[in-house]
Amino acid sequence: MITLKETKASIAAEPQWWKIHLMNFVDDFRYHKDLRAISEPFEIGASNMDALLASTAEALCDELRQEPPEWLAQIPACDEPYFVSGFENLKAISIVESPLRFRIRKIFVLENFLSRA
Repeated sequence: MITLKETKASIAAEPQWWKIHLMNFVDDFRYHKDLRAISEPFEIGASNMDALLASTAEALCDELRQEPPEWLAQIPACDEPYFVSGFENLKAISIVESPLRFRIRKIFVLENFLSRA
């Protein structure tokens, strides 16, 4: 089982592969459906990635209809709006489609952000 804390460490070690590490966590969490994967807090540091990880974990809890661990609420929003796609032409649609758990932390993604093909 891949934990959120391990995912953050993997992203810190290989930031160029952050999307792969994040989606590996998402896939593993959906497979195991085990809240222990998000029970241990990670050290708060880089605000955009911390906010993205926290929002992702909360969105996955919503899928399971489970309350997220309280420690996730301590992760602050991004200082500036963070558009994960990085494409200027997707900003407007990201603002409209971004799920609530992400918008709360000023993260803007497409509605299918956590989907796999």
